[in-house]
Amino acid sequence: MAVSYNGLWKLLIDKKMKKMDLIEILGISSSTLAKMSKGELVSMRVLEKVCQSLNCDFGDIINYEKKEVDE
Repeated sequence: MAVSYNGLWKLLIDKKMKKMDLIEILGISSSTLAKMSKGELVSMRVLEKVCQSLNCDFGDIINYEKKEVDE
């Protein structure tokens, strides 16, 4: 399973914001931002804060990328 936050990064570019702005606006930790930058899972509460602050939906900021399993 792989999570991609590319939609969020594109949205930040469109809004002329930086990743560090999320820490300030949302009150999230730098470790949470680092997890997102690495494509790791974060809590639904964090995603909810992002959507509320940026006026968007989950589908705008995150998507699931299926990884092929080697057999």
